[in-house]
Amino acid sequence: MYYIGVDLGTSAVKLLLMEGNGKIVNVVSKEYPLYFPNPGWSEQKPEDWWSAVKEGLKLLTREFDKTKIAGISFGGQMHGLVILDKDDNVIRPAILWNDGRTQAETDYLNNEIGKDKLSKYTANIAFTGFTAPKILWVKNNEPENFAKIEKIMLPKDYIAYMLSGSFCTDVSDASGMLLFDVEHKRWSKEMIEICGIKESQLAKIYESYEVVGTLKSDVAKELGFSESVKVAAGAGDNAAAAIGTGTVGDARCNISLGTSGTIFISNKSFGVDKNNALHSFAHADGSYHLMGCMLSAASCNKWWMEDILQTTDFAKEQEPVTDEKLGNNHVYFLPYLMGERSPHNDANARGTFIGMTMDSSRADMYQAVLEGVAFAIRDSFEVAKSLGIDIQASKICGGGAKSPLWKKIFANVLNIRLDIIESEEGPGYGGAILAAVACGEYASVQEAADRLVKVVDTVEPDAEIAKRYEERYQKFRKVYPAVKGIFAEIQ
Repeated sequence: MYYIGVDLGTSAVKLLLMEGNGKIVNVVSKEYPLYFPNPGWSEQKPEDWWSAVKEGLKLLTREFDKTKIAGISFGGQMHGLVILDKDDNVIRPAILWNDGRTQAETDYLNNEIGKDKLSKYTANIAFTGFTAPKILWVKNNEPENFAKIEKIMLPKDYIAYMLSGSFCTDVSDASGMLLFDVEHKRWSKEMIEICGIKESQLAKIYESYEVVGTLKSDVAKELGFSESVKVAAGAGDNAAAAIGTGTVGDARCNISLGTSGTIFISNKSFGVDKNNALHSFAHADGSYHLMGCMLSAASCNKWWMEDILQTTDFAKEQEPVTDEKLGNNHVYFLPYLMGERSPHNDANARGTFIGMTMDSSRADMYQAVLEGVAFAIRDSFEVAKSLGIDIQASKICGGGAKSPLWKKIFANVLNIRLDIIESEEGPGYGGAILAAVACGEYASVQEAADRLVKVVDTVEPDAEIAKRYEERYQKFRKVYPAVKGIFAEIQ
């Protein structure tokens, strides 16, 4: 049988067709517009998503036996606000995860309602990208639209609704709304009251691998699919990508080095750190996860190479950084080129070099950039360890993980084994795996991940290099507190 994963991204939807044995047989993408109606605003039209998904599904399956399609599920951009009226019409364009208009509402939630209460209600504090501040923004700025709201949805859940007619969400995506009691996996009555909405306006909650319905007859007819095709709840993009990398079960970890960077730690039990430095969300495997998000990761590498050194020969620039130099660099770099999320939550933070001398070289500076990103990920790693989570190894993926040097730095800075997996198809692959579990191809997400995700290479830490990096990291972690007060002044 075939299973479809729908990765509803910010610039395009990526659709993936997978056989029951995990083999990917086709992948297609369809782009859609992104709108910036005012500075700092970011919107899309849900109708554009739906058109792209339908056309993508037709293209994806055109050369295959459609009678063998058993299930569809999702990985989707998180936090976006989609609102429908009583006739199921979209009231206004979706306000996306990277929209910054809600600073006043975010400050109100964090400062007037209070971070302690928010953490008690939802296990998290407010960020401008989260959904609850967006609801308050609509209430405060578009009262006529707020009055029309019948259904509040997340982006991928709009697609599930259009496919199946099921008004649904999953626990992982709901965790990023600041409306969800993560520990007990239910809507927070307190947050519903704070936002001035009703629970009936919120979707029914499912585990990510549960069936929410089957295809509506008109949709099945248009696509040429059977009406019996099952639609599973799916997951937020990070949780779906974690499924695709096999980051499920207790104390499993994945580091993603994309434009931004994430460290994703799955855990059997619920946990939240005292400073809410990490997001504490429900996971798509039925348990929980912690996630640290840094805003500039591989983008620091790109900035240093292309904008500062004005070269794209990454391998050549990395050649002088030999093993004896690892852990012996006196230059440090704070990788906060766009401010920082985890663990500092400081929008004013900025990139900073410190420790240069007259003999500091071009290679020392570049090494500091690579090390700074690894040290910053370790900051979040240490928060997870403070909760008693014992992480022995991690997967590593993303564009930055293509560098052998950077992987070696990460292995030694964290002093754990790094595993490199065979396929990096991200949220779409995770979505397809969730569909396969929903259809009974696998008994659990854990079983599916164990059978389908294959490790093809490992990077082990070197005891001597790791020891040197331990000393360097203890110095690195003192730099941000020392300069934090200056950042707000220089904005």
